[in-house]
Parts: sequence; C-alpha cells; structure tokens
Amino acid sequence: MVTKVKQEKYTSKGSTVTFKAEQSFDSNRMRHYLNGQVTVMHCHHYATLFSQLALDAAHFGGTDLLTEASAETFWGTLRDYYKKNRVEDITDRIAIAEQYCSFVGLGDIKFEFSNNSGQAIMTHSHVDEGWLKKWGKHDKPVNYMGKGYIQAAWAAIYGQDPVKVKVEEVQSLVCGDSQSKFAINW
Repeated sequence: MVTKVKQEKYTSKGSTVTFKAEQSFDSNRMRHYLNGQVTVMHCHHYATLFSQLALDAAHFGGTDLLTEASAETFWGTLRDYYKKNRVEDITDRIAIAEQYCSFVGLGDIKFEFSNNSGQAIMTHSHVDEGWLKKWGKHDKPVNYMGKGYIQAAWAAIYGQDPVKVKVEEVQSLVCGDSQSKFAINW
C-alpha cells in the first residue's frame, strides 16, 4: 500500500495583513528611511544601468555580487519587519514580502512554496521593463536584484539563511516571455 503525502502549498491567498510603511527623510544627511532602514528610492533606469555594469564585470562575478547584495539587504529588512510587527503566519509573511516588493519598486510578484521548493512569478518587473525601454530584448535574464530579493524573501519567510536558497530565473520578461518566473530550491 502506498501512502500519498499531501504537499501543502503556501501562498498569500487568504491573508488580510497589509504592509505598514513608515517613511521619513533626514534632511541633514539627505537620507530616506523606510521603517527605520535607510532606503534608496527606486529608479528602473538606474537599476538597468547597474545590471548592465554587473554583466560587464563577468570576470569577477558581477552578477553574483549584485544578487548577493540584494539578498543580504532585503533579508535583513524583511526579517526585522516580521519581528517588529510580530508577523508569524507563513501566509501573512508571504503577503508582506509580495507587498514590500511592489512598494519598493521592484514590481509585482506572487510566491508559491511547498516543502523544499517554490516559484515566484513577476507579471511586472521594473528592472526588466527598464531594460526593454533602454535596450530592447536580451538573450538571457537580467533581473539579478529580483533574484536576490526572492532569495531573501524565502529565507526571511522561513527564518533561514539566504545563502542556502537557490533561485534560477527560468522565464524572463526581458527575453520576450509574458512573465518572469523564478524556480526556488533549498
């Protein structure tokens, strides 16, 4: 007799939690803060330029550095947000990660996780849309910041180290696909 184990899928469906944004500006230091964290305001043209710079720096792993910097930054921010606001439910954590991604200007994202894998779908990606406006289609994905964000979000949602999370962009808006799709494994 074979016993089937139900694979629980976790999404934000059913969550009623809303991301709380406390914004401030320090005019002496010329710094923007979001929930107490220094935050650079989003510009998809700027993000496109440093994505190209990362590609140009292939001889010393520029794209990996951009992904790692994104993961490290967003992981701490999301982890601290969950702790400060006592967000413990997985569904609510996913909802906050989706809302935060949109709020900081990375685009629209939906997560789905089960056991040790998952996926993230971006129907709008400001990095990809900026790239398309500036240079047109590309032959490979360029959303290294988004990849790092997804790595950080999963790790923060589950209270893990982001280094253990592997993310691969398997479909890309910048390559002509109708959405960007990321496969997540840990």
